[in-house]
Amino acid sequence: MMPGKILITDKVHDALINSLTEKKCEVTYDTSVNNQALEKIIHLYDGIIINSKIIMDKSMIDKGSNLKFIGRLGSGLEIIDVAYAESKGIKVYNSPEGNRNAVAEHEMGLLLALMNNILRADAEVRQFSWNREKNRGTEIKGKTIGIIGLGHTGCAFAEKLYNWGVRVISYDKYKTEYPVTVAFVEKTDLRTIINEADIISLHLPLTSETNNMINGSFLQQCKRGVIISNTSRGQIVDTKALIEHLHSGHVGGACLDVFENEKPETFSESEKELYSSLYEFQNVVLTPHIAGWTHESLELIASILFEKIKIGQHI
Repeated sequence: MMPGKILITDKVHDALINSLTEKKCEVTYDTSVNNQALEKIIHLYDGIIINSKIIMDKSMIDKGSNLKFIGRLGSGLEIIDVAYAESKGIKVYNSPEGNRNAVAEHEMGLLLALMNNILRADAEVRQFSWNREKNRGTEIKGKTIGIIGLGHTGCAFAEKLYNWGVRVISYDKYKTEYPVTVAFVEKTDLRTIINEADIISLHLPLTSETNNMINGSFLQQCKRGVIISNTSRGQIVDTKALIEHLHSGHVGGACLDVFENEKPETFSESEKELYSSLYEFQNVVLTPHIAGWTHESLELIASILFEKIKIGQHI
């Protein structure tokens, strides 16, 4: 396309703005734009670049009468009606390659913190309490780690495990071949993951298939003491079912960077009770959706997205 008007609605590295500007695009960078405000101005733009707060559903896409492309910073495309956009000739680009390593490193940190009681031990030391035996850890070496979803982040996580002395098994419904970098990973089915994994790591998009995939029935069939690690999308795990299985001890621990509701200010009374219950477990490590949120990934996500837009839009 000819250089046009592009709106960026979320925090982005200067590399993307500068690169688009160098290509003579007219860039509006306004992180205050929300869905309501966007409805009134989206028709003014040839392209829009979003992160997570903007929902590009059919209604919003229809209002973007001049749109040539939608850019998604990062991976998740559940906020975009991709099929509808493409049916109207609007290209959709994302950059999941940009934070794959960040997510993998973060997940390793979550697991190490959980299995070695690092958060509890740190808090106790700060209170002048010295409890070595109470905080004896468990090693990752020798465990069977089941990865569900072997896309960009799933592969990056598997690669981190290569020299850790673990057995890595994986299930991906939509992949027939795995990249050579993860040739050591055993390709298996979901039943094997459920039956044999000591740690189950989730790397899935949110779809009708994966919504609440990790529910009570799933967890009950897992090995007793299984650890659930989720750095993908919160709605994939049924929080209530997870809590119930943590209480019973059937689930031995959880590492969660994502949640069904990630806006505490909007919690209903029942959600406050639900999450308060989750927060009480010492065998759960929690972070606020920051697994892919590094200084390095911010720049990489921006540069990769620019290259895809440049090639796809001929700018």
